Amino acid sequence: MGEQPAAKPKKAAKESKSANRAASTASTPPSAPGASPTPATRAKAPAKKAAVAKKAPVAKKASAAKTAPAAKKASSASQAATKKAATKEQAAKSAAATKPTTAQKTVTAKQTAAKPESHLAMVRRARRINRELADVYPYAHPELDFRNPFELLVATVLSAQTTDLRVNQTTPALFAAYPTPEELAAANPEDVEELIRPTGFFRAKTKSIMGLAAALRDDFGGNVPGRLDDLVKLPGVGRKTANVVLGNAFGVPGITVDTHFGRLVRRWKWTDEEDPVKVEAVVAEIFPKSEWTMLSHRVVFHGRRICHARKPACGACPIAPLCPAYGEGETDPEKAKKLLKYEKGGLPGQRLSPPPDYPGLPAPPLGAG
Repeated sequence: MGEQPAAKPKKAAKESKSANRAASTASTPPSAPGASPTPATRAKAPAKKAAVAKKAPVAKKASAAKTAPAAKKASSASQAATKKAATKEQAAKSAAATKPTTAQKTVTAKQTAAKPESHLAMVRRARRINRELADVYPYAHPELDFRNPFELLVATVLSAQTTDLRVNQTTPALFAAYPTPEELAAANPEDVEELIRPTGFFRAKTKSIMGLAAALRDDFGGNVPGRLDDLVKLPGVGRKTANVVLGNAFGVPGITVDTHFGRLVRRWKWTDEEDPVKVEAVVAEIFPKSEWTMLSHRVVFHGRRICHARKPACGACPIAPLCPAYGEGETDPEKAKKLLKYEKGGLPGQRLSPPPDYPGLPAPPLGAG
């Protein structure tokens, strides 16, 4: 009974030595290749497997963690693109809803075009047109043939409701038969009617020219007066005729408002007036008196050659940039050239005896074709 306790210390010592040996083996480095695995190595293998098993989920988690932001980013880009497309579509719909119609555009264009021009701007533009026309028609002149104030007075009365060409073809025979007021006043009306028949309204015109011839004979000693107030008292003579005679026979400035002049000044927005007397008054305020006679010739020349009543040759017009009515006529340059008349179109003018500086051809006499 007493020896049994002594054996226990020995057993404890053995266990202690075994434990120390195991610890020493565990701290010993791995054996060389080909060597049999030690118990410690065998113990390590499961530990490594466990470590690998633990690392695998971590790697998966890391990979998932890396993939997640990329996927999230791609998703965000897709959402942004969708949102942008939706915004563009909405903007397009909104633009379509607010886009002006053709009618609205037309109204807007008309409103813009209708923007009022100041009086000063109009005057400057009008004077520039006159300067441009002076360059285009330096040879502008009265287009009635005459040798003295009496012939010009009679020819102007006959030019109502007909062309200057037809008057110029008619007056040579008339003045050959009745060269003075006294002779015309004493003529047989039927003979005069026959001579001036080509001008139209020949009965009324016969009464007018024989009446003014008698007035010149009886009231002015057979001479044509050089005052407006005296001229307009003669039968068949109005302000237009009086200004033609004053400006071209006496050198007294005057504005001749015939159909061409009135049409063009309205197209150019110098005035909206229709009455010739009012048109004359308005234009007289725009230009200095020294320009009145030549302005009349230039405007009439332009109206007869380029700015026609029915189909203006806009494409061949030298003052088109200054014209508010540009586009009312033919704007194609080649087509517009075909509309030009008289010397501008290479054709004879209206006078049988034009001035020496006239660049066109003389008109043919009556009956010449």
